[in-house]
Amino acid sequence: MAKTVVAIFRDRDNAEKAARQIKEQGFRTEDISIIARQEGEGDKGVTATMKAGGPVNDNISDGVISGGILGGLAGLLIGAGSMVVPGLGIVAAAGPITGLLAGAATGGIVGGLVDLGIPEKRGQAYEHDIRAGKILFSMKAEEDKIDSIASILRNNGAESVDTY
Repeated sequence: MAKTVVAIFRDRDNAEKAARQIKEQGFRTEDISIIARQEGEGDKGVTATMKAGGPVNDNISDGVISGGILGGLAGLLIGAGSMVVPGLGIVAAAGPITGLLAGAATGGIVGGLVDLGIPEKRGQAYEHDIRAGKILFSMKAEEDKIDSIASILRNNGAESVDTY
């Protein structure tokens, strides 16, 4: 049975190293989702429109924003894009969660995480971490792979690793 592993990283570099090691171990990067906040933007001065199912910044292309926020992760993962989330500002997301966040834009990050099977209370804590500038890393995997993935995440500096 598939479960979701969620980790919080203080910086993008460690999250990127973890994603690369997971890929090198033969796991599917298509199952990885990353969420990061654009630092210092907030909601001020952002022109938002609906595009591809969710609000995005009109001033800069999705690829430039997500590439700047996610660095090498944007190239490693599918579906990288940016959106404006009320109360968080510009958020870059990559992987399966991108579509969930676009569909749950009014519910914010918590709504997208709940759709991944994460309890609402934990989703609120993760949103707080993202607001503080941390990187949320999640990955769907079969139960027999969870320990290996969690080990890679911890060895690359994940602050917390939880399974749902």
